[in-house]
Amino acid sequence: MAILPPRFACPKRRERSPLAVDGSDLILPLVIFVAEMCVVTIGTLRIIFVARGHRYIAPVLGFFEILIWLFAMSQIMQNLSDWNCFIAFALGFTLGNYLGILIEKRLALGMAIVRIITHRDATTLIDQLRASDFGVTCVEGIGSRGKVQIVMTVVKRKQLPEIVGLIETHHPGAFYAVDELASASEGVFPAAKKGPGILPLPISKLISFQFARSPLAAMQPGDTRGID
Repeated sequence: MAILPPRFACPKRRERSPLAVDGSDLILPLVIFVAEMCVVTIGTLRIIFVARGHRYIAPVLGFFEILIWLFAMSQIMQNLSDWNCFIAFALGFTLGNYLGILIEKRLALGMAIVRIITHRDATTLIDQLRASDFGVTCVEGIGSRGKVQIVMTVVKRKQLPEIVGLIETHHPGAFYAVDELASASEGVFPAAKKGPGILPLPISKLISFQFARSPLAAMQPGDTRGID
């Protein structure tokens, strides 16, 4: 039996990865685009949850983030000559950042302090804030044009649209600034209004469980300690 020289020998069959995606030239870039978009979106949310001290939801997001990332990278490494895959990866990264920030704004986790500074009498606004069960603290100050009244209230970020609406309705033209709070121990807060969530129920319950274990859980509606 004749033995063929090495140059005439049949090449070994290349084994295909079990994670390889079969399909047209459009399907593979689309899969990579969606995968990278999910990776960056989850990664953005994970970083936000880590910064806010959510010790349970952040590792769960990290698990799915790295799992999807490995899948996306395996597809790119098997198609290094296809520039469509690189473009799809870059587009997914770009859109993932936007979606992550958008979802975080919809979740509106944490607390914020609203400072309202005005030269006019803010009695009506203060009464409306207290009628809506918001805790209010008022102090006198001196601005660039003389004496001013400073109205401060600590609210949940989800309640910021309601606060802004009250300001624009009962004290239009007033200057106000909003700052996020790392933590707050006590105060007066209105009851949260439940609505349809944007996350699956198991994830929403996990976030609620983590929040219940944090110092912010001590703040309950009707608690008159702290801010008057």
